Amino acid sequence: MPVQIATRSNNVVVTGSQQSIDLAKDILGTLWEKIQRKQDVGTSEIDAALRFLKGDKFMPKKTGEEKKDKKKALYSEKSGIKTYKNKLISPRSPNQAQYIEAIRGNDMVFGIGPAGTGKTFLAVAAAVSMYQEGKIERMVFCRPAVEAGEKLGFLPGDMLEKVNPYLRPIYDALHEMMPPDDVPKKIESGEIEIAPLAFMRGRTLKNAFVILDEAQNTTSMQMKMLLTRMGEGTRMVVTGDPSQVDLPPGTQSGLKEAMSILRDVEDIPFVKFDVKDVVRHRLVTKIIEAYDKHDFRNQS
Repeated sequence: MPVQIATRSNNVVVTGSQQSIDLAKDILGTLWEKIQRKQDVGTSEIDAALRFLKGDKFMPKKTGEEKKDKKKALYSEKSGIKTYKNKLISPRSPNQAQYIEAIRGNDMVFGIGPAGTGKTFLAVAAAVSMYQEGKIERMVFCRPAVEAGEKLGFLPGDMLEKVNPYLRPIYDALHEMMPPDDVPKKIESGEIEIAPLAFMRGRTLKNAFVILDEAQNTTSMQMKMLLTRMGEGTRMVVTGDPSQVDLPPGTQSGLKEAMSILRDVEDIPFVKFDVKDVVRHRLVTKIIEAYDKHDFRNQS
Protein backbone atom coordinates (compact mmCIF):
# COMPACT_ATOMS: atom_id res chain seq x y z
CA MET A 1 0.00 0.00 0.00
CA PRO A 2 1.21 3.55 -0.72
CA VAL A 3 1.57 4.51 2.94
CA GLN A 4 4.36 4.92 5.46
CA ILE A 5 3.93 3.42 8.93
CA ALA A 6 5.96 4.38 11.97
CA THR A 7 5.62 3.32 15.61
CA ARG A 8 6.08 5.88 18.36
CA SER A 9 5.75 4.43 21.83
CA ASN A 10 2.30 2.82 21.88
CA ASN A 11 1.10 4.74 18.82
CA VAL A 12 1.13 3.80 15.15
CA VAL A 13 1.47 6.75 12.78
CA VAL A 14 0.25 6.26 9.19
CA THR A 15 1.00 8.83 6.49
CA GLY A 16 -0.17 8.95 2.89
CA SER A 17 -3.33 9.93 1.00
CA GLN A 18 -6.48 10.09 3.10
CA GLN A 19 -8.05 7.14 1.27
CA SER A 20 -4.94 4.98 1.81
CA ILE A 21 -4.70 6.04 5.47
CA ASP A 22 -8.34 5.07 6.08
CA LEU A 23 -7.83 1.66 4.48
CA ALA A 24 -4.60 1.03 6.42
CA LYS A 25 -6.35 1.96 9.69
CA ASP A 26 -9.17 -0.47 8.90
CA ILE A 27 -6.67 -3.28 8.19
CA LEU A 28 -4.61 -2.63 11.33
CA GLY A 29 -7.80 -2.40 13.41
CA THR A 30 -9.08 -5.71 12.03
CA LEU A 31 -5.75 -7.46 12.74
CA TRP A 32 -5.73 -6.04 16.27
CA GLU A 33 -9.20 -7.49 16.85
CA LYS A 34 -7.90 -10.91 15.75
CA ILE A 35 -4.97 -10.64 18.18
CA GLN A 36 -7.35 -9.73 21.02
CA ARG A 37 -9.34 -12.89 20.22
CA LYS A 38 -6.05 -14.83 20.47
CA GLN A 39 -6.09 -15.70 16.76
CA ASP A 40 -2.90 -16.03 14.73
CA VAL A 41 -1.81 -13.01 12.72
CA GLY A 42 0.81 -13.55 10.04
CA THR A 43 1.42 -12.65 6.42
CA SER A 44 -1.65 -14.58 5.24
CA GLU A 45 -3.94 -12.71 7.67
CA ILE A 46 -2.58 -9.34 6.52
CA ASP A 47 -3.13 -10.42 2.91
CA ALA A 48 -6.69 -11.55 3.74
CA ALA A 49 -7.51 -8.25 5.46
CA LEU A 50 -6.35 -6.33 2.40
CA ARG A 51 -8.39 -8.56 0.07
CA PHE A 52 -11.56 -8.08 2.13
CA LEU A 53 -11.33 -4.40 2.88
CA LYS A 54 -10.35 -3.35 -0.64
CA GLY A 55 -13.24 -5.32 -2.16
CA ASP A 56 -16.52 -3.58 -2.89
CA LYS A 57 -18.46 -6.83 -2.66
CA PHE A 58 -18.30 -7.06 1.11
CA MET A 59 -17.87 -3.33 1.75
CA PRO A 60 -21.01 -1.71 0.29
CA LYS A 61 -21.50 2.03 0.66
CA LYS A 62 -23.27 2.05 4.01
CA THR A 63 -22.88 3.84 7.31
CA GLY A 64 -19.74 3.47 9.40
CA GLU A 65 -21.55 1.27 11.93
CA GLU A 66 -22.84 -1.07 9.21
CA LYS A 67 -19.34 -1.40 7.76
CA LYS A 68 -17.94 -2.11 11.21
CA ASP A 69 -20.54 -4.84 11.79
CA LYS A 70 -19.73 -6.39 8.41
CA LYS A 71 -16.00 -6.52 9.18
CA LYS A 72 -16.66 -8.13 12.55
CA ALA A 73 -18.90 -10.72 10.94
CA LEU A 74 -16.27 -11.60 8.34
CA TYR A 75 -13.55 -12.06 10.95
CA SER A 76 -15.58 -13.73 13.69
CA GLU A 77 -15.15 -17.41 14.50
CA LYS A 78 -18.49 -18.05 12.80
CA SER A 79 -16.94 -17.19 9.44
CA GLY A 80 -14.01 -19.58 9.94
CA ILE A 81 -13.44 -23.29 10.58
CA LYS A 82 -11.48 -24.63 13.55
CA THR A 83 -8.84 -27.35 13.21
CA TYR A 84 -8.10 -30.03 15.81
CA LYS A 85 -5.24 -27.80 17.01
CA ASN A 86 -7.86 -25.14 17.79
CA LYS A 87 -6.44 -23.03 14.97
CA LEU A 88 -9.03 -20.96 13.12
CA ILE A 89 -9.04 -21.27 9.34
CA SER A 90 -10.46 -17.91 8.26
CA PRO A 91 -11.53 -17.01 4.72
CA ARG A 92 -8.81 -15.08 2.92
CA SER A 93 -10.97 -13.42 0.29
CA PRO A 94 -14.61 -12.37 -0.06
CA ASN A 95 -15.25 -15.28 -2.43
CA GLN A 96 -13.87 -17.73 0.14
CA ALA A 97 -16.22 -16.28 2.74
CA GLN A 98 -19.12 -16.65 0.32
CA TYR A 99 -18.02 -20.25 -0.40
CA ILE A 100 -17.97 -21.24 3.28
CA GLU A 101 -21.35 -19.60 3.82
CA ALA A 102 -22.78 -21.42 0.77
CA ILE A 103 -21.51 -24.81 1.97
CA ARG A 104 -23.03 -24.27 5.40
CA GLY A 105 -26.38 -23.20 4.01
CA ASN A 106 -26.93 -25.52 1.02
CA ASP A 107 -26.97 -29.25 0.33
CA MET A 108 -25.10 -28.90 -2.98
CA VAL A 109 -22.48 -26.29 -3.92
CA PHE A 110 -20.18 -25.85 -6.92
CA GLY A 111 -16.79 -24.19 -6.37
CA ILE A 112 -15.40 -23.03 -9.72
CA GLY A 113 -12.03 -21.40 -10.33
CA PRO A 114 -8.26 -21.69 -10.82
CA ALA A 115 -5.80 -23.68 -8.74
CA GLY A 116 -4.72 -22.27 -5.40
CA THR A 117 -7.99 -20.58 -4.48
CA GLY A 118 -8.77 -22.94 -1.59
CA LYS A 119 -11.71 -24.74 -3.23
CA THR A 120 -10.74 -28.24 -2.13
CA PHE A 121 -9.10 -27.34 1.17
CA LEU A 122 -12.08 -25.33 2.45
CA ALA A 123 -14.52 -28.03 1.32
CA VAL A 124 -12.56 -30.71 3.22
CA ALA A 125 -12.35 -28.42 6.25
CA ALA A 126 -16.12 -27.91 6.16
CA ALA A 127 -16.67 -31.66 5.83
CA VAL A 128 -14.52 -32.45 8.88
CA SER A 129 -16.20 -29.66 10.87
CA MET A 130 -19.69 -31.00 10.11
CA TYR A 131 -18.56 -34.55 10.91
CA GLN A 132 -17.19 -33.47 14.27
CA GLU A 133 -20.43 -31.61 15.00
CA GLY A 134 -22.44 -34.76 14.28
CA LYS A 135 -24.25 -33.27 11.27
CA ILE A 136 -23.05 -36.08 8.98
CA GLU A 137 -21.94 -39.66 9.65
CA ARG A 138 -19.13 -40.03 7.11
CA MET A 139 -17.06 -38.23 4.52
CA VAL A 140 -16.65 -39.36 0.93
CA PHE A 141 -13.94 -37.80 -1.24
CA CYS A 142 -13.49 -38.70 -4.89
CA ARG A 143 -11.68 -37.54 -8.02
CA PRO A 144 -11.74 -38.75 -11.63
CA ALA A 145 -8.54 -40.70 -12.37
CA VAL A 146 -7.57 -38.86 -15.55
CA GLU A 147 -3.95 -38.62 -16.66
CA ALA A 148 -2.54 -35.10 -16.91
CA GLY A 149 0.04 -35.83 -19.60
CA GLU A 150 1.24 -39.06 -17.94
CA LYS A 151 0.02 -42.64 -18.17
CA LEU A 152 -1.34 -44.47 -15.12
CA GLY A 153 -0.28 -47.79 -16.57
CA PHE A 154 3.39 -47.02 -16.00
CA LEU A 155 2.88 -46.41 -12.27
CA PRO A 156 3.63 -49.37 -9.95
CA GLY A 157 0.99 -51.14 -7.87
CA ASP A 158 -2.66 -52.07 -8.16
CA MET A 159 -5.47 -49.72 -9.24
CA LEU A 160 -5.87 -48.07 -5.82
CA GLU A 161 -2.11 -47.49 -5.52
CA LYS A 162 -2.06 -46.01 -9.04
CA VAL A 163 -4.76 -43.43 -8.27
CA ASN A 164 -3.41 -42.56 -4.80
CA PRO A 165 -1.25 -39.65 -6.15
CA TYR A 166 -4.42 -38.12 -7.61
CA LEU A 167 -6.07 -38.16 -4.17
CA ARG A 168 -3.04 -36.81 -2.29
CA PRO A 169 -4.38 -33.22 -1.95
CA ILE A 170 -7.39 -34.60 -0.07
CA TYR A 171 -5.16 -36.53 2.34
CA ASP A 172 -3.10 -33.39 2.92
CA ALA A 173 -6.20 -31.35 3.77
CA LEU A 174 -7.48 -34.08 6.13
CA HIS A 175 -4.16 -34.16 8.00
CA GLU A 176 -4.43 -30.40 8.52
CA MET A 177 -7.91 -30.74 10.02
CA MET A 178 -7.57 -33.98 12.03
CA PRO A 179 -4.87 -35.71 14.09
CA PRO A 180 -2.81 -37.72 11.56
CA ASP A 181 -3.34 -40.97 13.49
CA ASP A 182 -7.13 -40.57 13.23
CA VAL A 183 -7.23 -40.49 9.43
CA PRO A 184 -6.21 -44.15 8.76
CA LYS A 185 -8.45 -45.35 11.60
CA LYS A 186 -11.50 -43.61 10.17
CA ILE A 187 -10.65 -44.82 6.66
CA GLU A 188 -10.53 -48.39 8.02
CA SER A 189 -13.87 -47.95 9.81
CA GLY A 190 -15.50 -46.45 6.69
CA GLU A 191 -16.15 -43.04 8.26
CA ILE A 192 -13.75 -41.60 5.68
CA GLU A 193 -13.78 -42.92 2.14
CA ILE A 194 -11.30 -41.71 -0.46
CA ALA A 195 -11.79 -43.31 -3.84
CA PRO A 196 -11.77 -42.81 -7.62
CA LEU A 197 -15.03 -41.48 -9.03
CA ALA A 198 -15.70 -44.76 -10.85
CA PHE A 199 -16.20 -46.48 -7.46
CA MET A 200 -19.32 -44.35 -6.79
CA ARG A 201 -21.44 -45.99 -9.51
CA GLY A 202 -24.60 -47.74 -8.32
CA ARG A 203 -24.48 -46.37 -4.79
CA THR A 204 -26.81 -44.15 -2.74
CA LEU A 205 -24.91 -41.93 -0.31
CA LYS A 206 -26.86 -41.09 2.87
CA ASN A 207 -25.89 -38.83 5.80
CA ALA A 208 -22.55 -38.13 4.13
CA PHE A 209 -20.48 -35.17 3.04
CA VAL A 210 -19.39 -35.86 -0.55
CA ILE A 211 -16.66 -33.90 -2.33
CA LEU A 212 -15.97 -34.35 -6.03
CA ASP A 213 -12.60 -32.75 -6.74
CA GLU A 214 -11.12 -31.92 -10.18
CA ALA A 215 -14.64 -32.17 -11.62
CA GLN A 216 -13.56 -30.61 -14.92
CA ASN A 217 -12.14 -34.05 -15.79
CA THR A 218 -15.46 -35.87 -15.45
CA THR A 219 -17.45 -36.88 -18.51
CA SER A 220 -21.09 -35.85 -18.82
CA MET A 221 -22.21 -39.33 -17.78
CA GLN A 222 -19.89 -39.41 -14.75
CA MET A 223 -21.09 -36.03 -13.52
CA LYS A 224 -24.76 -36.98 -13.79
CA MET A 225 -24.01 -40.29 -12.09
CA LEU A 226 -22.42 -38.65 -9.05
CA LEU A 227 -24.94 -35.82 -8.68
CA THR A 228 -27.75 -38.38 -8.56
CA ARG A 229 -26.04 -40.40 -5.78
CA MET A 230 -27.33 -37.97 -3.14
CA GLY A 231 -29.41 -39.59 -0.44
CA GLU A 232 -31.12 -38.33 2.68
CA GLY A 233 -29.01 -36.04 4.88
CA THR A 234 -26.18 -35.77 2.34
CA ARG A 235 -24.18 -32.64 1.46
CA MET A 236 -22.20 -32.40 -1.76
CA VAL A 237 -19.48 -30.01 -2.95
CA VAL A 238 -18.19 -30.13 -6.53
CA THR A 239 -14.92 -28.33 -7.28
CA GLY A 240 -13.06 -27.78 -10.50
CA ASP A 241 -11.28 -25.47 -12.92
CA PRO A 242 -12.92 -25.40 -16.40
CA SER A 243 -9.68 -24.05 -17.89
CA GLN A 244 -7.68 -27.16 -16.89
CA VAL A 245 -9.51 -30.00 -18.67
CA ASP A 246 -7.35 -33.12 -19.23
CA LEU A 247 -9.99 -35.18 -21.04
CA PRO A 248 -9.28 -36.55 -24.54
CA PRO A 249 -9.92 -34.03 -27.34
CA GLY A 250 -13.58 -33.86 -28.30
CA THR A 251 -14.83 -35.16 -24.94
CA GLN A 252 -17.38 -32.89 -23.23
CA SER A 253 -16.40 -31.85 -19.69
CA GLY A 254 -19.10 -32.88 -17.22
CA LEU A 255 -18.37 -29.78 -15.14
CA LYS A 256 -18.84 -27.37 -18.04
CA GLU A 257 -22.07 -29.10 -19.01
CA ALA A 258 -23.37 -29.05 -15.41
CA MET A 259 -22.61 -25.32 -15.14
CA SER A 260 -24.86 -24.75 -18.14
CA ILE A 261 -27.65 -27.18 -17.22
CA LEU A 262 -27.91 -26.38 -13.49
CA ARG A 263 -27.23 -22.63 -13.49
CA ASP A 264 -30.93 -21.76 -13.03
CA VAL A 265 -31.71 -24.49 -10.48
CA GLU A 266 -32.62 -23.00 -7.11
CA ASP A 267 -30.64 -24.09 -4.03
CA ILE A 268 -27.51 -25.00 -6.06
CA PRO A 269 -25.15 -22.03 -5.73
CA PHE A 270 -22.13 -21.68 -8.02
CA VAL A 271 -19.32 -19.83 -6.22
CA LYS A 272 -16.82 -18.57 -8.78
CA PHE A 273 -13.23 -17.78 -7.84
CA ASP A 274 -10.75 -15.83 -9.93
CA VAL A 275 -7.04 -15.04 -9.94
CA LYS A 276 -7.55 -12.50 -7.12
CA ASP A 277 -8.53 -15.37 -4.80
CA VAL A 278 -5.29 -17.35 -5.25
CA VAL A 279 -3.77 -17.85 -1.80
CA ARG A 280 -0.58 -19.68 -2.74
CA HIS A 281 2.76 -18.00 -3.39
CA ARG A 282 2.27 -14.54 -4.94
CA LEU A 283 4.00 -15.76 -8.13
CA VAL A 284 1.13 -18.23 -8.71
CA THR A 285 -1.22 -15.29 -9.28
CA LYS A 286 1.18 -13.75 -11.80
CA ILE A 287 1.66 -17.12 -13.57
CA ILE A 288 -2.12 -17.63 -13.93
CA GLU A 289 -2.54 -14.09 -15.26
CA ALA A 290 0.29 -14.61 -17.77
CA TYR A 291 -1.24 -17.87 -19.04
CA ASP A 292 -4.70 -16.26 -19.29
CA LYS A 293 -3.25 -13.44 -21.41
CA HIS A 294 -1.42 -15.98 -23.60
CA ASP A 295 -4.61 -18.02 -24.13
CA PHE A 296 -6.61 -14.86 -24.92
CA ARG A 297 -4.06 -13.75 -27.54
CA ASN A 298 -4.12 -17.20 -29.18
CA GLN A 299 -7.91 -17.21 -29.33
CA SER A 300 -8.08 -13.71 -30.84
